[in-house]
Amino acid sequence: RSGSARAVTAVAALALPLRAAAAHHAVRIHDGRRDVASARASRRRTVAELTVVVLALGAVEMLRRRGATDGAGDLVAVAPVLVGVIAALVLVRLYPLPLRGLARPARRLRGAVGPLALARAGRTSASAVLPLLALLTAFTVAAFGGSVLNGVADARDRAALLSVGADARVEAEAALPAGLAGRLGQAPGVREVTEVGIDYQAKIQNGRQSLPLATVDPAGYAALAGRTGLGAFPAGELGRPDGAEGGSEDAVRPALASPAVAERLGTDTFHVRLADGTLTTLRIVLVRDRTPAVNGDDFLVVDRAGLPAAATRPNVALLTGGDLDAGAVHRAADDAGTVHLRSEERGTYVDSPLQSGGERIYTAAAAAAAGYAALALLLSLASAAPERAALLARLRTMGLTRAQGRRLLVLESLPQALPAALGGILTGWAAVRLLSPGIDLTTLAVPATTSPAGRAELSADPWSLAVPAVAVLVLAVGVAAVQAWWSGRRGAVAELRAGDAR
Repeated sequence: RSGSARAVTAVAALALPLRAAAAHHAVRIHDGRRDVASARASRRRTVAELTVVVLALGAVEMLRRRGATDGAGDLVAVAPVLVGVIAALVLVRLYPLPLRGLARPARRLRGAVGPLALARAGRTSASAVLPLLALLTAFTVAAFGGSVLNGVADARDRAALLSVGADARVEAEAALPAGLAGRLGQAPGVREVTEVGIDYQAKIQNGRQSLPLATVDPAGYAALAGRTGLGAFPAGELGRPDGAEGGSEDAVRPALASPAVAERLGTDTFHVRLADGTLTTLRIVLVRDRTPAVNGDDFLVVDRAGLPAAATRPNVALLTGGDLDAGAVHRAADDAGTVHLRSEERGTYVDSPLQSGGERIYTAAAAAAAGYAALALLLSLASAAPERAALLARLRTMGLTRAQGRRLLVLESLPQALPAALGGILTGWAAVRLLSPGIDLTTLAVPATTSPAGRAELSADPWSLAVPAVAVLVLAVGVAAVQAWWSGRRGAVAELRAGDAR
């Protein structure tokens, strides 16, 4: 027993000194450079990165499957960060590959600026790629926040368009006065005026059911539906058939119907009695989910030609235009009917703390992420500024001009800023595409009392993707150019003395 105890004691006492002696049996001046192009990740780092990636992927998949309103709502706040972390870890691993691949061909280039800039980008410390983590994470959050705001704005525009039917709507209980369409067409910003007659008391199936019936001019109404994107259809399909005269029951007229009406009535002919007692025979030939004249799930649209003028007098005018003058439209209507503007309808949708507060949160998140990205880049450039200034001073003593110094610093900053910008665009787009199935923006976009135009989905906003990336490139190039200009003002001797002091 005493021999075993002495052996164990000897092993425990000698293990550390022997390990240290084995590690230092050869005399070395330093441990070698930890350049980003030559450094190899340790196994511990690999395991840690794989663990983080697997956990992040699992959280994103759970959000996609269960949705934000089904027990995964807390993941919405961290999901963009998780996607950004995944992309950043992948980019940090891939970042050295192009530097290694371009190092040898760069040696054949004429001039010293290009090869020197690429060589310096590959010889930076391995820890210099850490700002990529901050940049990509910030890019993803900014792109996600901007896409949420863009999705909310699109959903509100769509809901307002569905409610009004066009950019503006003038509706009267009786027929609109003659000449009103001409006055409305002269209002600033109005391009087209489409008149529609809507009979809300039209009876079908022997008077057992009633639903809105819109009588229109097929050509003008088809153009309106195409411009607004509300149930576009070919005008010829709704035109009055040859030989259809008056309100005869024998004249079967083609009709456009909503899916609910088409399901109830089928493709057979049916009779419709208008408010003035006129009886007409219709057959549904077109089915559309939406139509500009009527906001609802039940509607019929027919050609007014051949029907009695008293039954088809327009009582609704739909206006389209790029920038309508609300005051001019109201003055042109001159109390002839109720005026509804799409812009005014859209302004009524922000009426709860949830909606206004949610918008502020996403706006602040996008702004903070953009600022965080700029700060990370500036700190990274500032940390390397003294060493780069000293390098320029040494190179000037060997004949490097000021213009070449500016190009050197700009080219040296691009290998980090360019992958961050391109990776940020790709990561932001991927984050929106991955997370959109689990996020419904309807509640944030419109009030609960408003009938939304379908589910408000999250979609990538090009401006939210491009602006942060371009800003980072401009910032990196600008800082490098300013640093080269400032170093040139100080002179080579002052920079070399400052570099020796450091």
